[in-house]
Amino acid sequence: MDNLEKARGGRPRTFDPDRALDAAMHLFWEHGYEATSLAMLREAMGLTPPQIYNAFTDKETLFRKALTRYHETEIGFALDALSAPVPTREAIRRLLQGAAEAYSRPGKPGGCLFVSGALAASPQAQAIADELKAYRKASEAAIAERLAKGQAASDLPEGFSVESFAKYIAGVMNGMSIQARDGASADELRIMAQTALAALPPEEQKRGA
Repeated sequence: MDNLEKARGGRPRTFDPDRALDAAMHLFWEHGYEATSLAMLREAMGLTPPQIYNAFTDKETLFRKALTRYHETEIGFALDALSAPVPTREAIRRLLQGAAEAYSRPGKPGGCLFVSGALAASPQAQAIADELKAYRKASEAAIAERLAKGQAASDLPEGFSVESFAKYIAGVMNGMSIQARDGASADELRIMAQTALAALPPEEQKRGA
């Protein structure tokens, strides 16, 4: 992305595109897609409307770039948890505890952008809502893949429904995001995480499976 824009009169004007994108990401994260106006973006990003459109094309494209940025910078806890060479219970524990920490981090909007970005959308923003749904479905699929790997390694009993439990964990994480938006503390979110983890089959049952 070119970080050099032409100001009036042809003079070059520079800005940091990563910093501008971070500002937009935090604004969308805090207010959602439709409630975030161009005026709010202009103020937060420190850019003029022509600069915003020259660099990011339009608001929808800017939001999609913000989603990519969020994926790259804010959900490392989930990627690390699901890829760690640890037993399945520990992987899911890390995932849920990581969400409790990430969703209540001081200085950042509460919850998860993939959940709060467009919970309710007008017909004009349905494409954005669908993209956020795709991100959430991809997260659920990654959880299911990790559970299936654990089942193949005899971490989980053969009769255990990987798909159903992945949907349950994804639902818990979505709920944790909404609770964080409503002001739940990290400790309260950790309790939710521990309660969800208790739904996994106990170690004794897995060994006897």
